[in-house]
Amino acid sequence: MDTYIKIAQFLLSLSLLIILHELGHFIPAKIFKTKVEKFYLFFDYKFSLFKKKIGETTYGIGWIPLGGYVKIAGMIDESMDKEQMSQPPKPWEFRSKPAWQRLIIMLGGVTVNFLLGILIYVLMFTAWGEDYVSVNDVKNGFSVTDDFKDLGFEDGDKILKVDGIEPFNVLDINKHLFLRSVKKIEVQHSSGNSEIIDVPENIGFTMWQSGTMEPFTPRINPILDSIIPESPANLAGFERNDRIIAVNKNTVKYWDEFTNAVKANPEDTVMKIEVDRNGETKVLTVTPGSNQTIGVFLKGFTDDDMIISHKEYTFGESIGLGMTKAFWKLNDYIGQFKYVFTKKGATSLGGFIAIGSIFPSTWSWPAFWSITAFLSIMLAFMNLLPIPALDGGHVVFVLYEMITGRKPSDKFLEYAQVTGFIILMALLLFANGNDIYKWLTGQL
Repeated sequence: MDTYIKIAQFLLSLSLLIILHELGHFIPAKIFKTKVEKFYLFFDYKFSLFKKKIGETTYGIGWIPLGGYVKIAGMIDESMDKEQMSQPPKPWEFRSKPAWQRLIIMLGGVTVNFLLGILIYVLMFTAWGEDYVSVNDVKNGFSVTDDFKDLGFEDGDKILKVDGIEPFNVLDINKHLFLRSVKKIEVQHSSGNSEIIDVPENIGFTMWQSGTMEPFTPRINPILDSIIPESPANLAGFERNDRIIAVNKNTVKYWDEFTNAVKANPEDTVMKIEVDRNGETKVLTVTPGSNQTIGVFLKGFTDDDMIISHKEYTFGESIGLGMTKAFWKLNDYIGQFKYVFTKKGATSLGGFIAIGSIFPSTWSWPAFWSITAFLSIMLAFMNLLPIPALDGGHVVFVLYEMITGRKPSDKFLEYAQVTGFIILMALLLFANGNDIYKWLTGQL
């Protein structure tokens, strides 16, 4: 059932984005009196699930959910209608229109996607406000990975400022380190002393190569939520709501101290773990499994660990916030491309299964709209890439014509379209091939 909910959200989001993107081309084409022969959601190779002709345009739904298209008369596109292009240009055809009109038609789709992303964020801020965690509300500070301890950070650090500015949501620190140019972080150590620590310029690549994507994790009290049946912990007698207080007689205050102690325990060696159970101390003996775990899950955050605050916004306030969020989403999305062009990055590319998997397994409108807004901005950026067969490729050729006064020949445009299509299909097959491999190997 969870999978069906994910698929339903993905298809609804994809359909919305495709229809609005194609409307971005359709509307200016109509304004400039350019004939639109087809308007399709999904691709209709050989047959359509539905189609109906209204006026000069056939509207339909294809059976291949890989995108959609509008077929504009007199335009070299994925339809490769050579017969039409071999005829003399007609006044209502795309190729007969002035370059500036063709440019507006081609930019219409990405413009709608950018504006849609902003609009969704604006409405989300207005409807649901925003959750955040201030610097003083991570009560126990952060646990820090070993590679970041080498930089001078310590377990229990509280993050005060990032590049001289107090962060609105301190939990964004990991994302900012990975995708943005963080140079300095001011922390308060558990000793009470404050220190400004320099962050290496290539810290993002260091995180990427080591797999340390969350170097800072809020410290949580070690209270158990659930026990895996037949696990070492279950056989040892651990119970829900047990609070870990010591491991091998070493006092434990936080979850990271407990997990580090378990990992450091020699394999197949018995551990003595003290727990507080309803005010009574019990000593349990357990032998971790081969993966150095005992089979327990942590209880969620409490107010003793971290306080999550909420802020409401008016529609007027949300306009600026929505534009800012859309900008940073685009900035961060572009920022991750530097990791794609690595060996590890190539294998991490995902297709439709990976995109669909980011939707939650239970229906959530805030999550749905947040993901849809991000996908809209991502779609706009990807379509602007100067690859023939994408909007960006067409835009490049129109701009070339406007600057030089020379229009590329139809034959050149045909070759470019075929080349671009091959590139896109290769990327599509590679990304979805990665998905299938990860699915078969249990990585997805």
